[in-house]
Amino acid sequence: MIQFTLKCANDHRFDSWFQSGPAFDKLRDAGMVGCAVCGSTDVSKAMMAPRVSTPDVPFAKPAKPTLRQPESPAQHALSELRKYVEKNSDYVGTNFASEARAIHSGDAPDRPIWGEARTEDARKLVEDGVPVAPLPFTPTRKTN
Repeated sequence: MIQFTLKCANDHRFDSWFQSGPAFDKLRDAGMVGCAVCGSTDVSKAMMAPRVSTPDVPFAKPAKPTLRQPESPAQHALSELRKYVEKNSDYVGTNFASEARAIHSGDAPDRPIWGEARTEDARKLVEDGVPVAPLPFTPTRKTN
């Protein structure tokens, strides 16, 4: 495991653990690494101090990742929003566009949902008058 300090295009900085450097590259290139503050997937490694072993101080195993308290009011607000959405709506995964359309047309029960949609599908929903809005976070997944 390796810990990287990351930054997004909006210059928000956060830490995350990865199985390896190449694992980070693969996940980032797949759009699966998102900013903890704004959700942007335009993420890169920030300047960080590497862990270096010396003869008198052997290399220590990295600490297990732990959840930290939000570092800013914005992070706290996003965390609370995520909890609210997850508790009060159904996650429909990649079926979001079809499920939202079915709810809008009355073919599925009316309920709050959230999920994932391709940009083109989300744009088409908006053009067709289906009430949707982007969330400022991505679903939590086991990625590495």
